[in-house]
Amino acid sequence: MLTHEELVKKALSDPEVKEEYNRLEPEFALLDELLKARKAAGLTQAELAERMGTKPPAISRLMNGLGDDKYSPSIATLRRYAKACGKKLEIKLV
Repeated sequence: MLTHEELVKKALSDPEVKEEYNRLEPEFALLDELLKARKAAGLTQAELAERMGTKPPAISRLMNGLGDDKYSPSIATLRRYAKACGKKLEIKLV
């Protein structure tokens, strides 16, 4: 059985997989930041949803939809998420 690292290395050796992985890198980075903020605040998805004035399925859709071109969270949603976690939203172009 392959370890996670071995499986990733094997998958990324396929040029098509690597291209798609690289295309999704910004979404992965945003997802990572959102998860870190929620965990740092010590919140469950349900608690976060309550603070944002929404329902837990909306948080789940937000997290699951980041790699989907059809769904992109608004700045207002990201701002509410950040505020619920005790953070502020900061956007940078690099």
